[in-house]
Amino acid sequence: KIIASRLLASKVTIPHFYLHLEIDASPLMSIRKQVNDQAEKTHGNKYSVNDFILLATIRGAQAVPAINASFAGDHIVKFKHVGLSVAIAIDDGLVTPVIKKAETQSLLSISKAVKDFAKRAKDKKLKPDEFDGGTITVSNLGAWGIESFDAIVNPPQAAILSVGAAIEKPVVKNGQIVPGLRMNIGLSADHRVVDGAVAAEFLSQVKKLLEQP
Repeated sequence: KIIASRLLASKVTIPHFYLHLEIDASPLMSIRKQVNDQAEKTHGNKYSVNDFILLATIRGAQAVPAINASFAGDHIVKFKHVGLSVAIAIDDGLVTPVIKKAETQSLLSISKAVKDFAKRAKDKKLKPDEFDGGTITVSNLGAWGIESFDAIVNPPQAAILSVGAAIEKPVVKNGQIVPGLRMNIGLSADHRVVDGAVAAEFLSQVKKLLEQP
């Protein structure tokens, strides 16, 4: 009931707008393979594509702090810390536990936190305070083969990043058609808080961070 009422309030009261970018996913997949090949030898942590996306989102929010804000009726609240809400699908809905002070976390600690959230979400063992303090959300449907989508803003936040699957497709480089690995990222934003130029700058920052990991 809570999820349903919040989603309805979001779509009815928040003036959403949507941006999309296609990124070259090859560098990201390459570095993930290198890191995971090393982890296999040392029995270290295995990283998902989403771990790198989460880190890029955090760094993007630091570079464009205006995205890390909330509408509060007659003023805008800008947050000092990044509270990263991670969308996790469970049997009867969607939950968004929060990595608090995410800008202080390493790729390793982010990866471990998400694995822990996912396990406890399925077992219904997340604590109420683990849903507090989110300032921006990432929703990734790439595992289901979805190429792109527009997510609903998670109030009182002002932005949510949507991530699609990495897809092999022909791309044009230097006037030649060559094989490429591409991924769509999108941003849904609250226009009361975030202007188009700010949202575009943030999404461009995330693209740059993912293409130069």
